[in-house]
Amino acid sequence: MKLRQKKVPKPWGQLNLPPIFGGNQKEKIGEIWFAPPKTIVPALLTKYLFTSEKLSIQVHPNDRQARRNGMPNGKEECWYILDADPDAVLGLGLTKEVSATKLHAAIVCGQIEQLMDWKPVKSGDLFYVPAGTIHAIGPGIKLIEVQQNADITYRLYDYGRPRELHLDDAISVATLKPYDLKHYSQAPKNESALLVDGPHFKLFQIFGDDHNLLRGTIAGEWQIIPLEGTVTARDKVIKAGECGLCTKSSEIDLSKNRKTLIACTMK
Repeated sequence: MKLRQKKVPKPWGQLNLPPIFGGNQKEKIGEIWFAPPKTIVPALLTKYLFTSEKLSIQVHPNDRQARRNGMPNGKEECWYILDADPDAVLGLGLTKEVSATKLHAAIVCGQIEQLMDWKPVKSGDLFYVPAGTIHAIGPGIKLIEVQQNADITYRLYDYGRPRELHLDDAISVATLKPYDLKHYSQAPKNESALLVDGPHFKLFQIFGDDHNLLRGTIAGEWQIIPLEGTVTARDKVIKAGECGLCTKSSEIDLSKNRKTLIACTMK
């Protein structure tokens, strides 16, 4: 099926979206979500993000930690960079290992930005963000985010914006050390590849009619995100800027595909 597109205004969003989303907008759009019918709750959520300002410094719990607070699951995610300004950066992890007490002091003193590890980014970069990773997205970036479908975010710092912080919860689940670069990769050009092989989901980059990587993967659901060309899923044509959902890889027709991201849950 084809999922419904939802534009989400954000003060840190962009007015000039790619043509597949209508180009110039009347208000800043920060996210584009893809929502199923209310009778279906997918395990994954796919979003496009467009930033003109820094997003909050935040962290997500893992499944066990989330369930302690009454949530069905935590949130792990990945970012596929579509485009980035020359000076664009992401904050991932800390520059050094610290104690919970020192992290709290850095937040209270307004020094957590200096403690964050800000990494330059470019088109084609892929970052897997395990639960517990302290992270932030900087301005001037267009990316696709694939995540566990959970609305659970603990903010540590928000640059003085009038939004609630969740310091105790955030520090209790945060990984207080640098980001492990084994979670970073550069998506190969013009080549199909498995980009993410995580405990909760896989993410494939597929060029043309290349089903080889998908065969043998047993999954609960498949989400299809065409970047170039079209893909047919259960007889529904999915084009760039759209997202499709199906339950079997055999329901995916790549005969008119040029370049597509395909995410699947681990069954």
